[in-house]
Amino acid sequence: MKVSLINYGAGNLRSVANALAALGVEPHIAGAPADLTDSTHLVLPGVGSFGDCMEQLASRELLDPIRRWVLAGKPYLGICLGYQILLDASEESPGVAGLGLVPGTVRRFQEVPGLKIPHIGWNSTAPRRPDSGNWQGLGAEPYFYFVHSYFPVPDDASVIAAQTTYGADVFAAAIELPNLLACQFHPEKSQQAGLRLIQNFLGSGAR
Repeated sequence: MKVSLINYGAGNLRSVANALAALGVEPHIAGAPADLTDSTHLVLPGVGSFGDCMEQLASRELLDPIRRWVLAGKPYLGICLGYQILLDASEESPGVAGLGLVPGTVRRFQEVPGLKIPHIGWNSTAPRRPDSGNWQGLGAEPYFYFVHSYFPVPDDASVIAAQTTYGADVFAAAIELPNLLACQFHPEKSQQAGLRLIQNFLGSGAR
């Protein structure tokens, strides 16, 4: 197993790398297309804005390799912005195109009196297929750690793997496609639940 962790200059690499190490996996830091050679899994964490993330990936010539990777059905884990950029566009960065791999738009939370934006902290999720696949061993309502003001809205609801409620919005906390898992929460900051989710994604190669 060779797990490549995409470095675009603003991702939360250390926390994700530490989580992988806790599972017995030494990640390979990838900042250029050549770094993806022989990779078996691709992990794209994200911190910052939608537009900045796309710009930084473009400057490193990583956009097309990521597109090809996902379209080929290879294992991909997208965290926070690594999830959002899979969609077509985001209200956070008008005019900036996403990867367009999952039709849909990233929306901002609705303003509700007394509601704090960004959404920061622990929240429950409701997996659609609890105790199977990526969600095995997590139960019917696992808690994960969130930090975000925007959330993806896929056009095709069938890709939604788990939902979370915050304020007036019920949003897609995670999506799944064959060999792809993308989540708005941060599994690397979600203690045992997050480690279990990553372990499930990696499969038998992690302990």
